[in-house]
Amino acid sequence: MIGFVPSGDRSFYLRISGLENLVFFARLHGMRRRAATARARTVLSQVGLAEAGTKKVGLYSHGMQKRLSVARALLADPPILLVDEATHDLDPDGARRVRNLVANAAMRGAAVVWATQRLEEIAGFATRVTVLNEGRVSFVGTVPELIARAEPDRYVLQLRNGARGPELLSTLREALGPLGSIEASGDVFVLGLADRAILGDALTRFAGAGVEILSCHLERPPIEDAVVALSGSRR
Repeated sequence: MIGFVPSGDRSFYLRISGLENLVFFARLHGMRRRAATARARTVLSQVGLAEAGTKKVGLYSHGMQKRLSVARALLADPPILLVDEATHDLDPDGARRVRNLVANAAMRGAAVVWATQRLEEIAGFATRVTVLNEGRVSFVGTVPELIARAEPDRYVLQLRNGARGPELLSTLREALGPLGSIEASGDVFVLGLADRAILGDALTRFAGAGVEILSCHLERPPIEDAVVALSGSRR
C-alpha cells in the first residue's frame, strides 16, 4: 500500500547490484521472480539507472542511491507514496526526472506526501503545502496562498547613469528619500523598502534622477521569502 523514499541511503544491500536489490524487494511484495525482474528493470529505466543496474550498490554515488530508492518505492505502483528529500543529492536533470515520475503517480491516483527543504521545487509541483516551523504547523494551503504570505522588502537592482561608486550611490539615496534604503553590493545595489512603501514609486524616483534601471528582482524567491516570514525570522 505504501511506497517509501527515505532521506538516507543505507537501506540497500551494498554488495549486490541495484537490479538484485529491487528484485529482492519486489519479491517481498509478493511478486514472482520473473515478474519481479521485469518490474525491477522497468523502474530502473524510469529513474535512469538501466545501465548501472548490474553494478553493486556500494559503487553507486549518493545521487544514484537516491534514484534507486525512488525506483524501489514505485515497484508495486502503490496508492500512497511517502517521499523524504528525494532530490537532495540529484543534479537538475535527475531531480526533474524524479519529480515527473512522482507527479505521474499522483495523476494515476496515488496520494503523495513530499517532504523537502528545496523550496523552489514545490512551485508548479505541489497541490497543497504544509510548512513546519520548529515542529509546529505554521501554514497549510496552496502554493499561491503560501506565496501571498511573502513580505518582499529587498530587491537586487542593476542600475546605470554614467556615474560610478559613491557618486551614484549618493544620487540613489537622495532620490529614494524616506521610501527606504539602498546599498552597493559589488556590481549591483540592494534596495530595502520602508513600511508601506511601493517598489514602483522608488523606481520612478530613480528614473527621475536620470538612473537607467537595467534589472530588478527579489533578493529571495517568493516561496523562500514566504517561509522565512512564517518562521518569524527575516534573515
